[in-house]
Amino acid sequence: MAKTAITPTRAEDYPEWFQQVVRAADMAETSAVRGCIVIKPWGYRLWENMQRSLDDMFKATGHQNAYFPLFIPMSFLEKEAEHVEGFAKECAVVTHHRLEPDPDGGLRPAGKLEEPLIVRPTSETIIGATYSKWVQSYRDLPILINQWANVVRWEMRTRMFLRTAEFLWQEGHTVHATADEAVEETERMIDVYADFAENWMAMPVIVGSKTDSERFPGAVETLSIEAMMQDRKALQAGTSHFLGQNFSKAQEIKFQSETGDIQYAWTTSWGVSTRLVGALVMTHSDDDGLVLPPRLAPTQIVIQPIYKGDDQRGQILQYVNELRDQIAAQKYDNQPIRVEIDDRDIRGGEKKWYHVKRGVPIRLEVGPKDMAAGSVFVGRRDQPKSTGMDKAEFIAKVSDLLAQIQKGLFERALAMRNDNTVTIDNEADFRSFFTPANAKNPEIHGGFAKCHYASEADLAELLKELKVTPRCIPRGDNHPGKCFLTGKPADHYAIFAKSY
Repeated sequence: MAKTAITPTRAEDYPEWFQQVVRAADMAETSAVRGCIVIKPWGYRLWENMQRSLDDMFKATGHQNAYFPLFIPMSFLEKEAEHVEGFAKECAVVTHHRLEPDPDGGLRPAGKLEEPLIVRPTSETIIGATYSKWVQSYRDLPILINQWANVVRWEMRTRMFLRTAEFLWQEGHTVHATADEAVEETERMIDVYADFAENWMAMPVIVGSKTDSERFPGAVETLSIEAMMQDRKALQAGTSHFLGQNFSKAQEIKFQSETGDIQYAWTTSWGVSTRLVGALVMTHSDDDGLVLPPRLAPTQIVIQPIYKGDDQRGQILQYVNELRDQIAAQKYDNQPIRVEIDDRDIRGGEKKWYHVKRGVPIRLEVGPKDMAAGSVFVGRRDQPKSTGMDKAEFIAKVSDLLAQIQKGLFERALAMRNDNTVTIDNEADFRSFFTPANAKNPEIHGGFAKCHYASEADLAELLKELKVTPRCIPRGDNHPGKCFLTGKPADHYAIFAKSY
Protein backbone atom coordinates (compact mmCIF):
# COMPACT_ATOMS: atom_id res chain seq x y z
CA MET A 1 0.00 0.00 0.00
CA ALA A 2 1.15 3.52 -0.80
CA LYS A 3 2.17 5.49 2.24
CA THR A 4 -0.17 8.34 3.15
CA ALA A 5 0.46 11.50 5.16
CA ILE A 6 -2.68 10.89 7.25
CA THR A 7 -3.25 7.75 9.27
CA PRO A 8 -5.67 6.14 9.56
CA THR A 9 -7.04 6.54 6.03
CA ARG A 10 -10.67 7.36 5.25
CA ALA A 11 -11.45 3.73 4.52
CA GLU A 12 -9.81 2.49 7.74
CA ASP A 13 -11.41 4.87 10.26
CA TYR A 14 -13.24 7.87 8.83
CA PRO A 15 -14.02 9.70 12.11
CA GLU A 16 -10.40 9.47 13.27
CA TRP A 17 -9.15 10.39 9.77
CA PHE A 18 -11.18 13.60 10.03
CA GLN A 19 -9.66 14.52 13.40
CA GLN A 20 -6.15 13.83 12.10
CA VAL A 21 -6.69 15.98 8.98
CA VAL A 22 -7.75 18.89 11.19
CA ARG A 23 -4.68 18.43 13.40
CA ALA A 24 -2.23 17.93 10.50
CA ALA A 25 -3.49 21.12 8.86
CA ASP A 26 -3.03 22.92 12.20
CA MET A 27 -6.60 24.19 12.06
CA ALA A 28 -7.76 23.53 15.61
CA GLU A 29 -7.09 21.62 18.81
CA THR A 30 -8.97 20.58 21.91
CA SER A 31 -8.99 23.03 24.82
CA ALA A 32 -8.82 22.99 28.60
CA VAL A 33 -12.60 23.44 28.62
CA ARG A 34 -14.35 20.15 27.96
CA GLY A 35 -16.52 20.34 24.85
CA CYS A 36 -14.75 23.43 23.45
CA ILE A 37 -11.95 23.84 20.90
CA VAL A 38 -9.25 26.36 20.05
CA ILE A 39 -9.51 27.49 16.43
CA LYS A 40 -5.92 28.14 15.31
CA PRO A 41 -4.86 30.79 12.76
CA TRP A 42 -5.10 28.59 9.62
CA GLY A 43 -8.58 27.39 10.60
CA TYR A 44 -9.67 30.88 11.59
CA ARG A 45 -8.39 32.40 8.34
CA LEU A 46 -10.56 29.89 6.50
CA TRP A 47 -13.58 30.88 8.63
CA GLU A 48 -12.82 34.57 8.00
CA ASN A 49 -12.89 33.98 4.24
CA MET A 50 -16.26 32.24 4.61
CA GLN A 51 -17.47 35.06 6.84
CA ARG A 52 -16.42 37.84 4.44
CA SER A 53 -18.01 36.15 1.44
CA LEU A 54 -21.28 35.45 3.23
CA ASP A 55 -21.36 38.93 4.75
CA ASP A 56 -21.09 40.47 1.27
CA MET A 57 -23.95 38.25 0.10
CA PHE A 58 -26.13 39.23 3.07
CA LYS A 59 -25.54 42.93 2.47
CA ALA A 60 -26.23 42.51 -1.25
CA THR A 61 -29.70 41.21 -0.27
CA GLY A 62 -30.42 44.23 1.93
CA HIS A 63 -29.34 43.02 5.38
CA GLN A 64 -27.39 44.89 8.04
CA ASN A 65 -25.28 43.59 10.94
CA ALA A 66 -26.06 44.23 14.60
CA TYR A 67 -25.23 42.59 17.93
CA PHE A 68 -27.53 41.39 20.72
CA PRO A 69 -26.86 40.14 24.29
CA LEU A 70 -25.16 36.84 25.03
CA PHE A 71 -27.44 36.28 28.04
CA ILE A 72 -31.17 35.57 27.74
CA PRO A 73 -33.58 35.75 30.71
CA MET A 74 -35.09 32.32 31.30
CA SER A 75 -38.60 33.82 31.20
CA PHE A 76 -38.03 34.78 27.53
CA LEU A 77 -37.57 31.13 26.56
CA GLU A 78 -40.58 30.08 28.62
CA LYS A 79 -42.85 32.23 26.45
CA GLU A 80 -42.36 29.92 23.43
CA ALA A 81 -43.04 26.40 24.74
CA GLU A 82 -42.04 24.41 21.64
CA HIS A 83 -38.84 26.43 21.25
CA VAL A 84 -37.68 25.94 24.85
CA GLU A 85 -38.50 22.23 24.70
CA GLY A 86 -36.24 21.88 21.69
CA PHE A 87 -33.26 23.51 23.39
CA ALA A 88 -33.81 22.82 27.12
CA LYS A 89 -31.33 19.93 27.38
CA GLU A 90 -28.57 21.94 25.67
CA CYS A 91 -28.77 25.17 27.69
CA ALA A 92 -25.98 26.53 29.88
CA VAL A 93 -27.48 28.48 32.80
CA VAL A 94 -25.96 31.36 34.80
CA THR A 95 -27.35 31.54 38.33
CA HIS A 96 -24.85 33.79 40.20
CA HIS A 97 -23.14 37.08 39.40
CA ARG A 98 -19.89 36.94 41.41
CA LEU A 99 -17.35 34.75 43.22
CA GLU A 100 -16.19 34.88 46.83
CA PRO A 101 -13.53 33.02 48.86
CA ASP A 102 -14.66 29.82 50.52
CA PRO A 103 -13.34 28.52 53.89
CA ASP A 104 -10.98 26.07 52.17
CA GLY A 105 -9.11 28.80 50.30
CA GLY A 106 -10.90 28.29 47.02
CA LEU A 107 -13.78 30.17 45.36
CA ARG A 108 -17.52 29.68 45.40
CA PRO A 109 -20.43 31.33 43.55
CA ALA A 110 -22.20 34.15 45.36
CA GLY A 111 -24.83 36.74 44.61
CA LYS A 112 -27.65 34.58 43.33
CA LEU A 113 -29.51 36.18 40.41
CA GLU A 114 -33.19 36.96 40.78
CA GLU A 115 -33.77 35.26 37.44
CA PRO A 116 -31.41 32.71 35.83
CA LEU A 117 -29.80 33.75 32.54
CA ILE A 118 -29.38 31.34 29.63
CA VAL A 119 -26.14 31.57 27.65
CA ARG A 120 -27.31 32.13 24.08
CA PRO A 121 -28.22 28.83 22.31
CA THR A 122 -29.94 30.89 19.58
CA SER A 123 -31.37 34.39 19.72
CA GLU A 124 -34.99 34.34 18.51
CA THR A 125 -36.35 35.26 21.95
CA ILE A 126 -33.94 38.05 22.95
CA ILE A 127 -33.99 39.60 19.48
CA GLY A 128 -37.78 39.28 19.36
CA ALA A 129 -38.05 41.20 22.64
CA THR A 130 -35.94 43.99 21.10
CA TYR A 131 -37.95 44.02 17.88
CA SER A 132 -41.17 44.43 19.89
CA LYS A 133 -39.86 47.87 20.89
CA TRP A 134 -38.65 48.78 17.41
CA VAL A 135 -41.82 47.81 15.51
CA GLN A 136 -44.84 50.08 15.89
CA SER A 137 -46.06 50.73 12.34
CA TYR A 138 -45.99 49.05 8.93
CA ARG A 139 -43.53 51.83 8.05
CA ASP A 140 -40.98 50.19 10.38
CA LEU A 141 -40.99 47.01 8.26
CA PRO A 142 -39.24 45.02 7.03
CA ILE A 143 -36.40 44.64 9.54
CA LEU A 144 -33.51 42.73 7.96
CA ILE A 145 -30.70 42.10 10.46
CA ASN A 146 -27.87 39.60 10.78
CA GLN A 147 -25.69 38.88 13.81
CA TRP A 148 -22.19 37.33 13.86
CA ALA A 149 -21.76 35.71 17.26
CA ASN A 150 -20.90 32.65 19.32
CA VAL A 151 -23.49 30.31 20.82
CA VAL A 152 -23.43 27.60 23.47
CA ARG A 153 -25.29 24.31 23.19
CA TRP A 154 -24.05 21.96 25.87
CA GLU A 155 -22.12 19.14 24.23
CA MET A 156 -19.61 16.91 25.99
CA ARG A 157 -18.68 14.58 23.11
CA THR A 158 -16.59 16.92 21.01
CA ARG A 159 -15.86 16.52 17.33
CA MET A 160 -13.88 19.50 16.09
CA PHE A 161 -15.90 21.89 13.89
CA LEU A 162 -18.87 19.50 13.86
CA ARG A 163 -20.13 19.21 17.42
CA THR A 164 -18.78 21.48 20.15
CA ALA A 165 -20.33 23.16 23.18
CA GLU A 166 -19.40 26.61 21.86
CA PHE A 167 -19.28 27.48 18.17
CA LEU A 168 -19.24 30.53 15.94
CA TRP A 169 -22.05 31.37 13.58
CA GLN A 170 -24.25 33.98 12.01
CA GLU A 171 -27.97 34.22 12.63
CA GLY A 172 -30.29 36.35 10.55
CA HIS A 173 -33.55 37.59 12.08
CA THR A 174 -36.13 39.43 10.00
CA VAL A 175 -39.60 40.88 10.53
CA HIS A 176 -42.23 41.36 7.81
CA ALA A 177 -45.72 42.76 7.39
CA THR A 178 -47.08 39.74 5.50
CA ALA A 179 -46.65 35.98 5.43
CA ASP A 180 -45.76 36.10 1.72
CA GLU A 181 -42.86 38.49 2.36
CA ALA A 182 -41.54 36.29 5.18
CA VAL A 183 -41.77 33.13 3.05
CA GLU A 184 -39.97 34.92 0.24
CA GLU A 185 -37.19 35.91 2.68
CA THR A 186 -36.92 32.32 3.95
CA GLU A 187 -36.49 31.02 0.41
CA ARG A 188 -34.12 33.82 -0.60
CA MET A 189 -31.71 33.05 2.23
CA ILE A 190 -31.62 29.28 1.68
CA ASP A 191 -30.76 30.09 -1.94
CA VAL A 192 -27.92 32.34 -0.70
CA TYR A 193 -26.59 29.42 1.37
CA ALA A 194 -26.89 27.01 -1.57
CA ASP A 195 -25.05 29.48 -3.82
CA PHE A 196 -22.25 29.83 -1.25
CA ALA A 197 -21.98 26.07 -0.66
CA GLU A 198 -21.77 25.19 -4.33
CA ASN A 199 -19.87 28.14 -5.80
CA TRP A 200 -17.50 29.02 -2.95
CA MET A 201 -17.15 25.74 -1.04
CA ALA A 202 -17.46 23.58 -4.21
CA MET A 203 -19.84 21.43 -2.16
CA PRO A 204 -23.02 20.23 -3.94
CA VAL A 205 -26.16 20.49 -1.82
CA ILE A 206 -29.81 19.48 -1.98
CA VAL A 207 -32.30 22.20 -1.02
CA GLY A 208 -35.53 21.09 0.61
CA SER A 209 -38.02 21.33 3.45
CA LYS A 210 -37.48 19.57 6.75
CA THR A 211 -40.02 16.96 7.82
CA ASP A 212 -42.10 17.59 10.93
CA SER A 213 -39.70 15.69 13.21
CA GLU A 214 -36.64 17.58 11.94
CA ARG A 215 -38.14 21.09 11.86
CA PHE A 216 -36.63 23.87 13.98
CA PRO A 217 -38.48 24.15 17.33
CA GLY A 218 -41.19 26.80 16.96
CA ALA A 219 -40.96 27.13 13.16
CA VAL A 220 -43.80 26.72 10.69
CA GLU A 221 -41.37 25.52 8.04
CA THR A 222 -37.62 24.88 7.95
CA LEU A 223 -35.64 24.81 4.71
CA SER A 224 -32.18 23.25 4.69
CA ILE A 225 -29.23 22.50 2.47
CA GLU A 226 -27.99 18.91 2.79
CA ALA A 227 -24.55 17.77 1.63
CA MET A 228 -23.04 14.28 1.33
CA MET A 229 -19.69 13.75 3.02
CA GLN A 230 -17.15 11.22 1.75
CA ASP A 231 -18.37 8.62 4.26
CA ARG A 232 -21.77 9.01 2.53
CA LYS A 233 -23.40 10.55 5.60
CA ALA A 234 -25.48 13.70 5.29
CA LEU A 235 -24.49 16.97 6.87
CA GLN A 236 -27.01 19.76 7.35
CA ALA A 237 -24.98 22.75 6.20
CA GLY A 238 -27.47 25.59 6.67
CA THR A 239 -31.09 26.29 7.60
CA SER A 240 -33.67 28.99 6.99
CA HIS A 241 -36.86 29.10 9.08
CA PHE A 242 -40.27 30.59 8.39
CA LEU A 243 -41.46 31.26 11.94
CA GLY A 244 -44.95 32.44 11.05
CA GLN A 245 -46.36 34.54 13.90
CA ASN A 246 -45.28 32.14 16.67
CA PHE A 247 -42.43 34.26 17.99
CA SER A 248 -44.12 37.60 17.30
CA LYS A 249 -47.06 36.51 19.47
CA ALA A 250 -44.75 35.27 22.22
CA GLN A 251 -42.68 38.48 22.12
CA GLU A 252 -45.52 40.91 21.26
CA ILE A 253 -44.09 42.09 17.91
CA LYS A 254 -47.13 44.03 16.68
CA PHE A 255 -47.65 46.89 14.24
CA GLN A 256 -50.38 49.18 12.98
CA SER A 257 -51.22 48.29 9.39
CA GLU A 258 -51.99 50.69 6.56
CA THR A 259 -55.71 50.25 7.33
CA GLY A 260 -55.15 51.16 11.00
CA ASP A 261 -55.69 47.77 12.64
CA ILE A 262 -53.10 46.10 14.92
CA GLN A 263 -51.47 42.95 13.52
CA TYR A 264 -48.81 40.52 14.62
CA ALA A 265 -45.71 40.53 12.43
CA TRP A 266 -44.28 37.58 10.51
CA THR A 267 -40.70 36.57 11.26
CA THR A 268 -37.84 34.45 9.91
CA SER A 269 -34.46 33.27 11.13
CA TRP A 270 -31.57 31.63 9.27
CA GLY A 271 -28.02 30.57 10.08
CA VAL A 272 -24.80 28.77 9.27
CA SER A 273 -21.86 28.07 11.56
CA THR A 274 -18.25 26.93 11.79
CA ARG A 275 -19.72 23.50 11.02
CA LEU A 276 -19.13 24.62 7.40
CA VAL A 277 -15.40 24.28 8.07
CA GLY A 278 -15.93 20.64 9.04
CA ALA A 279 -18.11 20.13 5.96
CA LEU A 280 -15.36 21.53 3.74
CA VAL A 281 -12.78 19.19 5.27
CA MET A 282 -14.97 16.11 4.78
CA THR A 283 -16.13 17.01 1.27
CA HIS A 284 -12.73 17.44 -0.39
CA SER A 285 -9.82 16.19 1.74
CA ASP A 286 -7.89 13.00 1.03
CA ASP A 287 -5.51 10.64 2.77
CA ASP A 288 -2.67 13.18 2.48
CA GLY A 289 -4.57 15.92 4.30
CA LEU A 290 -6.71 18.97 3.73
CA VAL A 291 -7.86 19.96 0.22
CA LEU A 292 -9.22 23.51 -0.14
CA PRO A 293 -11.22 25.17 -2.93
CA PRO A 294 -9.24 28.22 -4.17
CA ARG A 295 -12.05 30.72 -3.53
CA LEU A 296 -11.77 30.09 0.23
CA ALA A 297 -8.14 28.99 0.69
CA PRO A 298 -6.27 31.37 3.05
CA THR A 299 -3.24 31.05 0.75
CA GLN A 300 -3.93 30.12 -2.87
CA ILE A 301 -0.31 29.74 -3.98
CA VAL A 302 2.84 29.09 -1.98
CA ILE A 303 6.32 29.52 -3.48
CA GLN A 304 9.10 27.34 -2.11
CA PRO A 305 12.63 28.57 -2.99
CA ILE A 306 15.28 25.84 -3.24
CA TYR A 307 18.96 26.78 -2.96
CA LYS A 308 22.35 25.85 -1.51
CA GLY A 309 24.49 28.49 0.17
CA ASP A 310 24.17 32.24 0.49
CA ASP A 311 25.15 32.97 -3.13
CA GLN A 312 22.27 30.93 -4.53
CA ARG A 313 19.94 32.17 -1.80
CA GLY A 314 20.24 35.82 -2.81
CA GLN A 315 19.63 35.10 -6.49
CA ILE A 316 16.74 32.69 -5.90
CA LEU A 317 15.01 35.01 -3.41
CA GLN A 318 15.24 37.91 -5.86
CA TYR A 319 13.67 35.69 -8.53
CA VAL A 320 10.84 34.40 -6.30
CA ASN A 321 10.08 37.86 -4.91
CA GLU A 322 9.60 39.13 -8.44
CA LEU A 323 7.50 36.04 -9.19
CA ARG A 324 5.34 36.63 -6.12
CA ASP A 325 4.70 40.24 -7.14
CA GLN A 326 3.82 39.19 -10.69
CA ILE A 327 1.36 36.56 -9.42
CA ALA A 328 -0.16 38.95 -6.85
CA ALA A 329 -0.79 41.43 -9.66
CA GLN A 330 -3.12 38.88 -11.29
CA LYS A 331 -6.72 38.49 -10.16
CA TYR A 332 -8.83 35.46 -9.42
CA ASP A 333 -12.45 35.76 -8.28
CA ASN A 334 -12.11 39.56 -8.75
CA GLN A 335 -9.45 39.76 -6.03
CA PRO A 336 -5.62 39.81 -6.03
CA ILE A 337 -4.28 36.27 -5.83
CA ARG A 338 -3.21 35.31 -2.31
CA VAL A 339 0.41 34.19 -2.70
CA GLU A 340 3.14 33.64 -0.10
CA ILE A 341 6.84 32.70 -0.07
CA ASP A 342 7.95 29.99 2.37
CA ASP A 343 11.65 30.65 3.05
CA ARG A 344 11.85 28.79 6.36
CA ASP A 345 15.10 26.99 7.04
CA ILE A 346 13.72 23.44 6.93
CA ARG A 347 14.14 20.52 4.55
CA GLY A 348 12.41 20.83 1.16
CA GLY A 349 10.41 17.63 1.58
CA GLU A 350 9.17 18.65 5.00
CA LYS A 351 8.17 22.04 3.64
CA LYS A 352 6.29 20.47 0.72
CA TRP A 353 4.25 18.15 2.94
CA TYR A 354 3.50 20.98 5.36
CA HIS A 355 1.61 22.78 2.58
CA VAL A 356 0.10 19.59 1.14
CA LYS A 357 -1.46 18.80 4.52
CA ARG A 358 -2.76 22.37 4.82
CA GLY A 359 -4.51 22.12 1.44
CA VAL A 360 -2.81 25.01 -0.41
CA PRO A 361 -4.21 24.71 -3.97
CA ILE A 362 -0.93 25.37 -5.85
CA ARG A 363 2.69 24.91 -4.78
CA LEU A 364 5.58 26.35 -6.80
CA GLU A 365 9.13 25.06 -6.33
CA VAL A 366 11.90 27.26 -7.73
CA GLY A 367 15.56 26.20 -7.77
CA PRO A 368 18.66 27.31 -9.72
CA LYS A 369 17.73 25.25 -12.81
CA ASP A 370 14.20 26.68 -12.83
CA MET A 371 15.60 30.20 -12.53
CA ALA A 372 18.06 29.62 -15.37
CA ALA A 373 15.32 28.23 -17.60
CA GLY A 374 12.76 30.93 -16.64
CA SER A 375 10.39 28.24 -15.36
CA VAL A 376 8.60 27.00 -12.25
CA PHE A 377 7.79 23.52 -10.95
CA VAL A 378 4.03 23.37 -10.34
CA GLY A 379 2.25 21.08 -7.86
CA ARG A 380 -1.56 21.11 -7.73
CA ARG A 381 -3.21 19.86 -4.54
CA ASP A 382 -5.99 18.22 -6.54
CA GLN A 383 -3.55 16.19 -8.66
CA PRO A 384 -0.83 13.74 -7.59
CA LYS A 385 1.92 14.74 -10.04
CA SER A 386 3.91 17.99 -10.34
CA THR A 387 5.13 19.40 -13.65
CA GLY A 388 7.49 22.05 -15.02
CA MET A 389 6.00 25.13 -16.66
CA ASP A 390 7.31 28.30 -18.29
CA LYS A 391 7.10 31.15 -15.79
CA ALA A 392 5.44 33.60 -18.18
CA GLU A 393 2.93 30.95 -19.23
CA PHE A 394 2.13 30.14 -15.59
CA ILE A 395 1.54 33.79 -14.76
CA ALA A 396 -0.72 34.18 -17.79
CA LYS A 397 -2.74 31.07 -16.92
CA VAL A 398 -2.71 31.18 -13.11
CA SER A 399 -6.29 32.51 -12.77
CA ASP A 400 -7.57 29.82 -15.14
CA LEU A 401 -5.70 27.14 -13.17
CA LEU A 402 -7.34 28.22 -9.92
CA ALA A 403 -10.75 28.28 -11.60
CA GLN A 404 -10.08 24.82 -13.02
CA ILE A 405 -9.27 23.48 -9.53
CA GLN A 406 -12.42 25.06 -8.07
CA LYS A 407 -14.62 23.58 -10.82
CA GLY A 408 -12.93 20.18 -10.62
CA LEU A 409 -13.48 19.87 -6.86
CA PHE A 410 -17.20 20.56 -7.28
CA GLU A 411 -17.55 18.09 -10.14
CA ARG A 412 -15.70 15.39 -8.19
CA ALA A 413 -17.94 15.88 -5.13
CA LEU A 414 -21.08 15.89 -7.29
CA ALA A 415 -20.04 12.66 -9.02
CA MET A 416 -19.46 11.04 -5.61
CA ARG A 417 -22.94 12.08 -4.45
CA ASN A 418 -24.61 10.91 -7.66
CA ASP A 419 -22.82 7.54 -7.47
CA ASN A 420 -24.16 7.01 -3.95
CA THR A 421 -27.76 8.21 -4.37
CA VAL A 422 -30.43 5.59 -5.03
CA THR A 423 -34.20 5.36 -5.34
CA ILE A 424 -35.71 2.75 -3.01
CA ASP A 425 -39.31 1.51 -3.01
CA ASN A 426 -39.29 -1.40 -0.52
CA GLU A 427 -38.17 -2.20 3.02
CA ALA A 428 -35.70 -4.94 2.09
CA ASP A 429 -33.66 -2.67 -0.16
CA PHE A 430 -33.82 0.12 2.44
CA ARG A 431 -32.44 -2.19 5.12
CA SER A 432 -29.74 -3.54 2.82
CA PHE A 433 -28.64 -0.05 1.77
CA PHE A 434 -28.19 1.20 5.33
CA THR A 435 -26.78 -1.97 6.93
CA PRO A 436 -22.98 -2.39 6.97
CA ALA A 437 -21.44 -5.75 6.09
CA ASN A 438 -19.33 -5.56 9.26
CA ALA A 439 -21.56 -4.71 12.21
CA LYS A 440 -18.69 -4.57 14.75
CA ASN A 441 -16.46 -2.29 12.65
CA PRO A 442 -18.77 -0.73 10.05
CA GLU A 443 -17.27 0.10 6.68
CA ILE A 444 -18.31 3.19 4.70
CA HIS A 445 -21.79 2.35 3.44
CA GLY A 446 -25.18 3.81 2.59
CA GLY A 447 -25.65 7.22 1.01
CA PHE A 448 -28.77 9.15 0.01
CA ALA A 449 -31.97 7.15 -0.46
CA LYS A 450 -34.90 8.75 -2.27
CA CYS A 451 -38.03 7.20 -0.77
CA HIS A 452 -41.70 8.06 -0.82
CA TYR A 453 -43.32 7.97 2.61
CA ALA A 454 -46.84 8.58 3.89
CA SER A 455 -46.20 9.20 7.59
CA GLU A 456 -43.12 9.64 9.77
CA ALA A 457 -44.90 7.71 12.52
CA ASP A 458 -45.02 4.64 10.26
CA LEU A 459 -41.25 4.84 9.78
CA ALA A 460 -40.16 5.72 13.32
CA GLU A 461 -39.23 2.22 14.52
CA LEU A 462 -37.32 1.30 11.34
CA LEU A 463 -35.42 4.59 11.20
CA LYS A 464 -34.43 4.33 14.87
CA GLU A 465 -33.18 0.78 14.36
CA LEU A 466 -31.02 1.72 11.36
CA LYS A 467 -29.98 5.14 12.76
CA VAL A 468 -31.35 6.87 9.67
CA THR A 469 -33.19 10.21 9.49
CA PRO A 470 -35.21 12.02 6.81
CA ARG A 471 -32.89 14.82 5.71
CA CYS A 472 -35.30 16.90 3.62
CA ILE A 473 -38.14 16.85 1.11
CA PRO A 474 -36.31 18.08 -2.02
CA ARG A 475 -37.56 21.19 -3.70
CA GLY A 476 -38.51 21.20 -7.35
CA ASP A 477 -38.80 17.74 -8.87
CA ASN A 478 -40.86 16.09 -6.14
CA HIS A 479 -43.85 13.95 -7.12
CA PRO A 480 -46.40 11.60 -5.49
CA GLY A 481 -45.95 7.84 -5.16
CA LYS A 482 -46.37 4.99 -2.67
CA CYS A 483 -44.71 4.70 0.74
CA PHE A 484 -41.74 2.33 0.53
CA LEU A 485 -42.68 0.72 3.85
CA THR A 486 -46.49 0.63 4.00
CA GLY A 487 -47.57 1.05 0.38
CA LYS A 488 -49.88 3.92 1.37
CA PRO A 489 -50.27 6.85 -1.05
CA ALA A 490 -47.54 9.45 -0.49
CA ASP A 491 -47.55 13.08 -1.62
CA HIS A 492 -43.78 13.30 -2.01
CA TYR A 493 -40.45 11.59 -1.46
CA ALA A 494 -37.71 12.54 0.99
CA ILE A 495 -33.96 12.05 1.15
CA PHE A 496 -33.08 9.53 3.88
CA ALA A 497 -29.52 9.13 5.19
CA LYS A 498 -27.34 8.55 8.19
CA SER A 499 -26.12 11.93 9.32
CA TYR A 500 -23.95 14.14 11.49
